[in-house]
Amino acid sequence: MNVGVIGTGMIGTEHVRRLTSRVAGARVTAVFDVDTDRAAGVAAVAGAAVHREGHDVIDDPAVDAVLIASPGDTHADLVLACVATGKPVLCEKPLATTSGAALKVVEAEMTYGRRLVQVGFMRRYDVGYLTVKSALAAGRVGEPLLVHCVHRNVSVPPAFTGDMSLTDSLVHEVDASRWLLGQEIVAATVVEVPHSPLASPQLRDPRLVLLESERGIVIDAEVFVNARYGYDVRCEVVGTTGTVALEAPTTGAVALDGGRVQALPMDWQARFAQAYVDELQDWVDAVHRGTATGPSAWDGYAATAVAEAAVASRGSRTMVDLAERPALYSGESSP
Repeated sequence: MNVGVIGTGMIGTEHVRRLTSRVAGARVTAVFDVDTDRAAGVAAVAGAAVHREGHDVIDDPAVDAVLIASPGDTHADLVLACVATGKPVLCEKPLATTSGAALKVVEAEMTYGRRLVQVGFMRRYDVGYLTVKSALAAGRVGEPLLVHCVHRNVSVPPAFTGDMSLTDSLVHEVDASRWLLGQEIVAATVVEVPHSPLASPQLRDPRLVLLESERGIVIDAEVFVNARYGYDVRCEVVGTTGTVALEAPTTGAVALDGGRVQALPMDWQARFAQAYVDELQDWVDAVHRGTATGPSAWDGYAATAVAEAAVASRGSRTMVDLAERPALYSGESSP
Protein backbone atom coordinates (compact mmCIF):
# COMPACT_ATOMS: atom_id res chain seq x y z
CA MET A 1 0.00 0.00 0.00
CA ASN A 2 1.14 3.55 -0.69
CA VAL A 3 1.61 5.64 2.46
CA GLY A 4 1.73 9.42 2.68
CA VAL A 5 3.62 10.85 5.66
CA ILE A 6 2.82 14.29 7.07
CA GLY A 7 5.65 15.57 9.26
CA THR A 8 9.29 14.59 8.77
CA GLY A 9 10.71 15.65 12.11
CA MET A 10 12.46 13.12 14.33
CA ILE A 11 9.65 10.60 14.67
CA GLY A 12 8.28 11.14 11.16
CA THR A 13 11.69 10.54 9.63
CA GLU A 14 12.11 7.36 11.68
CA HIS A 15 8.67 6.16 10.60
CA VAL A 16 9.64 6.69 6.95
CA ARG A 17 12.81 4.70 7.54
CA ARG A 18 10.88 1.87 9.19
CA LEU A 19 8.22 1.75 6.49
CA THR A 20 10.93 1.73 3.83
CA SER A 21 13.24 -0.91 5.32
CA ARG A 22 11.55 -2.89 8.11
CA VAL A 23 7.81 -3.11 7.41
CA ALA A 24 6.33 -5.43 4.79
CA GLY A 25 3.44 -4.49 2.54
CA ALA A 26 3.93 -0.71 2.40
CA ARG A 27 5.99 1.96 0.72
CA VAL A 28 6.20 5.71 1.29
CA THR A 29 5.12 7.58 -1.84
CA ALA A 30 4.43 11.11 -0.57
CA VAL A 31 5.68 13.35 2.23
CA PHE A 32 5.13 16.87 3.55
CA ASP A 33 6.83 19.02 6.16
CA VAL A 34 6.98 22.76 6.73
CA ASP A 35 10.76 22.34 6.56
CA THR A 36 10.89 21.75 2.82
CA ASP A 37 14.59 20.92 2.74
CA ARG A 38 14.16 18.24 5.38
CA ALA A 39 11.12 16.83 3.60
CA ALA A 40 13.06 16.71 0.33
CA GLY A 41 15.91 14.82 1.98
CA VAL A 42 13.58 12.25 3.52
CA ALA A 43 11.63 11.89 0.27
CA ALA A 44 14.81 11.28 -1.70
CA VAL A 45 15.76 8.34 0.51
CA ALA A 46 12.28 6.80 0.25
CA GLY A 47 11.77 7.59 -3.42
CA ALA A 48 8.68 9.65 -2.56
CA ALA A 49 7.13 12.83 -3.92
CA VAL A 50 7.16 16.03 -1.86
CA HIS A 51 3.87 17.91 -1.48
CA ARG A 52 3.35 21.59 -0.71
CA GLU A 53 0.69 21.09 2.01
CA GLY A 54 -0.34 18.36 4.40
CA HIS A 55 -3.81 18.22 2.86
CA ASP A 56 -2.20 17.62 -0.54
CA VAL A 57 -0.84 14.33 0.81
CA ILE A 58 -4.32 13.31 1.95
CA ASP A 59 -5.92 14.30 -1.36
CA ASP A 60 -3.27 12.56 -3.47
CA PRO A 61 -5.15 9.75 -5.31
CA ALA A 62 -1.96 7.66 -5.30
CA VAL A 63 -1.90 7.65 -1.45
CA ASP A 64 -3.82 4.74 0.11
CA ALA A 65 -3.23 5.56 3.79
CA VAL A 66 -1.75 8.43 5.80
CA LEU A 67 0.67 8.64 8.73
CA ILE A 68 0.54 11.90 10.70
CA ALA A 69 3.65 12.91 12.64
CA SER A 70 3.26 16.69 12.52
CA PRO A 71 2.92 18.94 15.62
CA GLY A 72 0.05 17.98 17.92
CA ASP A 73 -2.06 21.06 17.28
CA THR A 74 -2.40 20.04 13.61
CA HIS A 75 -3.53 16.48 14.26
CA ALA A 76 -7.30 16.81 14.61
CA ASP A 77 -7.75 18.80 11.41
CA LEU A 78 -5.62 16.39 9.40
CA VAL A 79 -7.29 13.29 10.84
CA LEU A 80 -10.73 14.73 10.08
CA ALA A 81 -9.61 15.27 6.49
CA CYS A 82 -8.50 11.63 6.28
CA VAL A 83 -11.86 10.42 7.57
CA ALA A 84 -13.69 12.69 5.12
CA THR A 85 -11.79 11.08 2.23
CA GLY A 86 -12.15 7.55 3.63
CA LYS A 87 -8.42 7.01 4.05
CA PRO A 88 -7.00 4.97 6.96
CA VAL A 89 -4.74 7.05 9.16
CA LEU A 90 -2.16 6.39 11.87
CA CYS A 91 -1.86 9.54 13.97
CA GLU A 92 0.90 10.03 16.50
CA LYS A 93 -0.33 11.04 19.93
CA PRO A 94 -2.08 13.23 20.85
CA LEU A 95 -5.08 12.68 18.62
CA ALA A 96 -5.95 16.28 19.47
CA THR A 97 -4.81 18.89 21.96
CA THR A 98 -8.29 19.18 23.51
CA SER A 99 -10.88 16.54 24.33
CA GLY A 100 -13.47 18.54 22.40
CA ALA A 101 -11.42 18.35 19.21
CA ALA A 102 -10.73 14.64 19.78
CA LEU A 103 -14.44 13.99 20.26
CA LYS A 104 -15.11 15.56 16.85
CA VAL A 105 -12.85 12.90 15.34
CA VAL A 106 -14.81 10.19 17.16
CA GLU A 107 -18.08 11.64 15.89
CA ALA A 108 -16.76 11.91 12.31
CA GLU A 109 -15.65 8.29 12.36
CA MET A 110 -19.04 7.21 13.71
CA THR A 111 -20.72 9.07 10.86
CA TYR A 112 -18.42 7.33 8.39
CA GLY A 113 -19.54 4.01 9.84
CA ARG A 114 -16.30 2.15 10.49
CA ARG A 115 -12.91 2.70 12.08
CA LEU A 116 -10.26 4.43 10.00
CA VAL A 117 -8.16 5.98 12.78
CA GLN A 118 -5.35 4.44 14.80
CA VAL A 119 -3.50 6.48 17.46
CA GLY A 120 0.23 5.98 18.05
CA PHE A 121 0.24 4.51 21.56
CA MET A 122 3.16 2.23 20.74
CA ARG A 123 3.54 0.84 24.28
CA ARG A 124 0.72 -1.59 23.53
CA TYR A 125 3.16 -3.29 21.13
CA ASP A 126 6.08 -3.53 23.57
CA VAL A 127 6.97 -7.06 24.66
CA GLY A 128 7.14 -6.03 28.31
CA TYR A 129 3.72 -4.41 28.35
CA LEU A 130 2.26 -7.33 26.41
CA THR A 131 3.63 -9.70 29.06
CA VAL A 132 1.90 -7.70 31.80
CA LYS A 133 -1.33 -7.63 29.77
CA SER A 134 -1.20 -11.39 29.22
CA ALA A 135 -0.65 -12.11 32.93
CA LEU A 136 -3.60 -9.93 33.90
CA ALA A 137 -5.87 -11.44 31.26
CA ALA A 138 -5.01 -14.94 32.53
CA GLY A 139 -5.76 -13.93 36.15
CA ARG A 140 -2.28 -14.94 37.28
CA VAL A 141 -2.05 -12.24 39.99
CA GLY A 142 -5.71 -12.24 40.97
CA GLU A 143 -7.80 -9.09 40.87
CA PRO A 144 -5.80 -5.88 40.22
CA LEU A 145 -5.73 -3.48 43.18
CA LEU A 146 -3.00 -0.92 42.44
CA VAL A 147 -0.86 0.17 39.51
CA HIS A 148 2.52 1.88 39.90
CA CYS A 149 3.91 3.76 36.90
CA VAL A 150 7.18 5.62 36.32
CA HIS A 151 8.01 7.71 33.24
CA ARG A 152 11.44 9.37 33.30
CA ASN A 153 13.26 11.18 30.50
CA VAL A 154 16.88 12.28 30.46
CA SER A 155 15.79 15.81 29.53
CA VAL A 156 13.35 17.67 27.29
CA PRO A 157 13.79 20.57 24.83
CA PRO A 158 13.37 24.19 26.03
CA ALA A 159 10.00 24.35 24.24
CA PHE A 160 8.67 21.67 26.61
CA THR A 161 6.97 23.97 29.14
CA GLY A 162 3.80 24.43 31.18
CA ASP A 163 1.77 21.28 31.66
CA MET A 164 3.33 19.31 28.81
CA SER A 165 4.52 16.62 31.23
CA LEU A 166 0.80 15.90 31.69
CA THR A 167 -0.45 16.47 28.14
CA ASP A 168 2.49 14.92 26.26
CA SER A 169 4.03 12.38 28.66
CA LEU A 170 1.38 11.28 31.16
CA VAL A 171 -0.94 10.29 28.29
CA HIS A 172 1.20 7.19 27.73
CA GLU A 173 0.62 6.06 31.32
CA VAL A 174 -3.06 6.87 30.96
CA ASP A 175 -3.46 4.78 27.83
CA ALA A 176 -1.35 1.90 29.13
CA SER A 177 -3.36 1.79 32.38
CA ARG A 178 -6.72 1.88 30.56
CA TRP A 179 -5.57 -0.89 28.23
CA LEU A 180 -4.03 -3.10 30.92
CA LEU A 181 -7.03 -2.84 33.25
CA GLY A 182 -9.77 -2.72 30.63
CA GLN A 183 -11.30 0.22 32.49
CA GLU A 184 -11.77 3.92 31.96
CA ILE A 185 -10.07 6.49 34.19
CA VAL A 186 -12.69 8.58 36.00
CA ALA A 187 -10.67 10.95 38.23
CA ALA A 188 -7.24 12.55 38.49
CA THR A 189 -5.34 14.28 41.29
CA VAL A 190 -1.97 15.97 40.85
CA VAL A 191 0.03 15.78 44.09
CA GLU A 192 2.50 18.63 44.50
CA VAL A 193 6.10 17.51 45.13
CA PRO A 194 9.45 19.36 45.30
CA HIS A 195 10.63 20.44 41.88
CA SER A 196 13.99 19.80 40.30
CA PRO A 197 16.21 22.89 39.93
CA LEU A 198 17.47 21.35 36.68
CA ALA A 199 14.07 21.76 35.06
CA SER A 200 12.93 24.89 33.27
CA PRO A 201 11.18 27.39 35.61
CA GLN A 202 8.22 27.19 33.21
CA LEU A 203 7.89 23.43 33.73
CA ARG A 204 6.80 21.84 36.99
CA ASP A 205 8.94 18.71 37.17
CA PRO A 206 8.56 16.03 38.44
CA ARG A 207 4.80 15.47 38.70
CA LEU A 208 3.00 12.81 40.72
CA VAL A 209 -0.51 11.98 39.55
CA LEU A 210 -3.11 9.74 41.17
CA LEU A 211 -5.61 8.26 38.73
CA GLU A 212 -8.74 6.31 39.64
CA SER A 213 -10.36 3.70 37.44
CA GLU A 214 -14.11 3.19 37.15
CA ARG A 215 -13.88 0.15 39.46
CA GLY A 216 -11.82 1.94 42.10
CA ILE A 217 -8.30 0.84 41.17
CA VAL A 218 -5.73 3.54 41.99
CA ILE A 219 -2.85 4.26 39.61
CA ASP A 220 0.06 6.37 40.82
CA ALA A 221 2.10 7.81 37.98
CA GLU A 222 5.39 9.64 38.41
CA VAL A 223 6.43 11.75 35.42
CA PHE A 224 9.97 13.16 35.64
CA VAL A 225 11.16 14.57 32.34
CA ASN A 226 14.55 15.87 33.53
CA ALA A 227 15.79 12.80 35.41
CA ARG A 228 19.19 13.03 33.65
CA TYR A 229 20.39 9.48 34.31
CA GLY A 230 18.49 7.69 31.51
CA TYR A 231 15.14 6.92 29.91
CA ASP A 232 13.35 4.78 32.46
CA VAL A 233 9.79 3.46 32.09
CA ARG A 234 8.31 1.13 34.70
CA CYS A 235 4.92 -0.41 35.42
CA GLU A 236 3.80 -2.79 38.16
CA VAL A 237 0.29 -4.10 38.77
CA VAL A 238 -0.43 -5.31 42.30
CA GLY A 239 -3.09 -7.99 42.49
CA THR A 240 -4.82 -9.93 45.24
CA THR A 241 -2.48 -12.93 44.88
CA GLY A 242 0.68 -11.49 43.31
CA THR A 243 2.23 -8.77 41.20
CA VAL A 244 3.32 -8.46 37.60
CA ALA A 245 5.90 -5.88 36.56
CA LEU A 246 7.33 -4.50 33.36
CA GLU A 247 11.00 -5.35 33.04
CA ALA A 248 13.34 -3.03 31.14
CA PRO A 249 14.96 -4.67 28.10
CA THR A 250 18.20 -6.28 29.19
CA THR A 251 21.40 -4.85 27.77
CA GLY A 252 23.75 -6.91 29.91
CA ALA A 253 25.40 -5.85 33.15
CA VAL A 254 28.98 -5.27 34.26
CA ALA A 255 30.05 -6.28 37.76
CA LEU A 256 33.36 -4.96 39.10
CA ASP A 257 34.87 -3.05 42.01
CA GLY A 258 32.12 -4.18 44.36
CA GLY A 259 29.31 -2.89 42.15
CA ARG A 260 27.04 -3.82 39.27
CA VAL A 261 26.24 -1.51 36.37
CA GLN A 262 23.51 -2.02 33.79
CA ALA A 263 23.07 0.33 30.84
CA LEU A 264 19.81 2.19 30.26
CA PRO A 265 18.50 3.59 26.98
CA MET A 266 18.88 7.35 26.77
CA ASP A 267 15.69 8.10 24.86
CA TRP A 268 12.30 6.72 23.87
CA GLN A 269 13.40 5.94 20.33
CA ALA A 270 15.91 3.40 21.60
CA ARG A 271 13.65 1.97 24.32
CA PHE A 272 10.66 1.35 22.07
CA ALA A 273 12.42 0.79 18.73
CA GLN A 274 10.92 -2.66 18.15
CA ALA A 275 7.51 -1.59 19.43
CA TYR A 276 7.39 1.10 16.74
CA VAL A 277 8.17 -1.45 14.04
CA ASP A 278 5.52 -3.85 15.35
CA GLU A 279 3.00 -1.00 15.61
CA LEU A 280 3.56 -0.02 11.98
CA GLN A 281 3.42 -3.62 10.76
CA ASP A 282 0.15 -4.18 12.63
CA TRP A 283 -1.30 -1.00 11.11
CA VAL A 284 -0.26 -1.93 7.58
CA ASP A 285 -1.65 -5.46 7.98
CA ALA A 286 -4.92 -4.07 9.36
CA VAL A 287 -5.31 -1.66 6.45
CA HIS A 288 -4.78 -4.53 4.01
CA ARG A 289 -7.48 -6.51 5.85
CA GLY A 290 -9.82 -3.53 5.99
CA THR A 291 -10.22 -3.86 9.77
CA ALA A 292 -8.63 -1.47 12.26
CA THR A 293 -7.44 -3.17 15.45
CA GLY A 294 -4.93 -0.82 17.12
CA PRO A 295 -5.54 2.01 19.61
CA SER A 296 -8.62 3.85 18.40
CA ALA A 297 -9.89 7.41 18.11
CA TRP A 298 -11.81 6.70 21.32
CA ASP A 299 -8.55 5.76 23.05
CA GLY A 300 -7.03 9.03 21.86
CA TYR A 301 -10.03 10.99 23.08
CA ALA A 302 -10.10 9.28 26.49
CA ALA A 303 -6.38 9.88 27.09
CA THR A 304 -6.75 13.58 26.25
CA ALA A 305 -9.78 13.89 28.54
CA VAL A 306 -7.82 12.40 31.46
CA ALA A 307 -4.85 14.70 30.78
CA GLU A 308 -7.23 17.68 30.82
CA ALA A 309 -8.56 16.59 34.21
CA ALA A 310 -4.99 16.32 35.52
CA VAL A 311 -4.17 19.83 34.26
CA ALA A 312 -7.32 21.15 35.95
CA SER A 313 -6.60 19.30 39.20
CA ARG A 314 -4.14 21.76 40.79
CA GLY A 315 -3.92 19.49 43.82
CA SER A 316 -7.59 18.59 44.10
CA ARG A 317 -9.44 15.48 42.93
CA THR A 318 -10.95 16.25 39.53
CA MET A 319 -13.46 14.09 37.69
CA VAL A 320 -12.83 13.19 34.05
CA ASP A 321 -15.51 14.58 31.73
CA LEU A 322 -15.97 11.64 29.40
CA ALA A 323 -18.74 11.13 26.85
CA GLU A 324 -20.55 7.81 26.58
CA ARG A 325 -18.51 5.36 24.56
CA PRO A 326 -20.13 4.46 21.21
CA ALA A 327 -20.64 0.85 20.20
CA LEU A 328 -18.18 1.35 17.33
CA TYR A 329 -15.37 1.25 19.91
CA SER A 330 -16.46 -1.77 21.91
CA GLY A 331 -13.77 -4.02 20.42
CA GLU A 332 -10.48 -5.22 21.83
CA SER A 333 -8.58 -1.95 21.44
CA SER A 334 -10.64 -0.08 24.03
CA PRO A 335 -11.61 -0.89 27.64
